[in-house]
Amino acid sequence: MKLLLTSGGIMNASIAKALLELTGKPFSECSMAFVPTASNVSRGDKDWVIKDLRIAQELGFKSVDIVDISALPKDLWFPGFDVADVLLFEGGNEFHLMDWIKKSGLKELLPEMLKTKVFVGISAGSIVTGKSLGMSMSERLYSEKVEPYTDDEGLGYADFLVRPHLNSPHFPGMTLAVLDEVAKEQPETFYAIDDQTAIKVVDQKVEVISEGVWKKYH
Repeated sequence: MKLLLTSGGIMNASIAKALLELTGKPFSECSMAFVPTASNVSRGDKDWVIKDLRIAQELGFKSVDIVDISALPKDLWFPGFDVADVLLFEGGNEFHLMDWIKKSGLKELLPEMLKTKVFVGISAGSIVTGKSLGMSMSERLYSEKVEPYTDDEGLGYADFLVRPHLNSPHFPGMTLAVLDEVAKEQPETFYAIDDQTAIKVVDQKVEVISEGVWKKYH
């Protein structure tokens, strides 16, 4: 299984190179399925979604299909996943995303898909790969309302949690000073990463790719 877990997406040359290594072929020969589902419940300007789509286009992917698993029945969204080399899960609300990964039936299909495809997460898309979503941490670090969601279970592809947007002005709770205190109460291993950092995972082997700031806890 190949994962590229990011905070802000393919934000620099180092992260782009890591993705290229994971695909094993030029982007011009790769198709992407872009999953915006986590962003659906975020209100306001979605310039960040537009930015991520633009970056995918600028990288030169052969095709970029937008596949919303919450908007279409399985027989309509599945072909978009089936032909893709890269499955990119956009940021937004990780609880909403995980809810639809389960409701749609995608959770059962992903393990087989990821034998040949690359999973790329952006923010919420990265968070869902852990064993849990870190519900209590989300409320504290991101001022994120988790209601009406009560299920804290993640996909379990990574044996650590990802806390994106370190030092972001949009999330004033995501500082090393706050995280140092949170870590005293949080027994699980987690990585705090800024938008210039990604975590590359190949068959459980972890490598941090960074042109920014990150810290591993526990």
